[in-house]
Amino acid sequence: MRLPVYFISDIHLMLSPTRQGIERQQRLFRFFQQIIQTGGSLLIVGDLFNFYFEYPHLIPKMYFEFFSKLHQLKQQGIEIHYVLGNHDYWVLDFVTDTLTTKTYFNDTAFELAGKKFYVTHGDGIIPWDKGYRVLKAIIRNPVFIWFYRWLHPTIGYNFAQWIANRGHQNTHPEAYNLRVQEELKVYASDHIKNGFDYVITGHYHQAVDLAVENGRLVILGDWIHNNSYGYFDGKEFTLRRWEANE
Repeated sequence: MRLPVYFISDIHLMLSPTRQGIERQQRLFRFFQQIIQTGGSLLIVGDLFNFYFEYPHLIPKMYFEFFSKLHQLKQQGIEIHYVLGNHDYWVLDFVTDTLTTKTYFNDTAFELAGKKFYVTHGDGIIPWDKGYRVLKAIIRNPVFIWFYRWLHPTIGYNFAQWIANRGHQNTHPEAYNLRVQEELKVYASDHIKNGFDYVITGHYHQAVDLAVENGRLVILGDWIHNNSYGYFDGKEFTLRRWEANE
């Protein structure tokens, strides 16, 4: 993986055009230009889309401009690594071969410039979220995916988008956020004790960098409210906000 490395998560690009969604995408495109200028790698830590399900011969037209920009990024020599999330797990070769350098269907770990990273989207970690764990086992089951792919794409996308919009909540009370942080610190502690310097996660829509043992837990935030991203230059990892750097 080439340095510097940019980490983003939870962009939640929408299937239907909205003013907020278009503005979010344009901010992301300007961010891509910054990456082209510096070179390096982009690591997407899940939920790039609010819903994405790939069919063998079809892609959703709403994402066409984004696909073009991401492909341009790759053609400019930027490595694109993609850890799939709970909204965009169901990819095929268009994402894995055409758009990205490498796609990860599970958590990934790597060492870079002497630092060890453990990267996870983060869904299903919180122990009290038992209902989602059951759902995750179903919707990631190969048999379920095979049957769903037989649905007409319009039906499949409309149904899944309806489910995603009903269940999606990206802001929570401060007490809830602190409770999540404490659970994630326990999770991160196990990995840091095993030699990792950084545990990086998305999913929880809060941008925080926390000391855990002799390492760090970084929750990357999102591009809905925070416009936040992680940046590792080979010496130091920092959590930044894009507006402050434009």
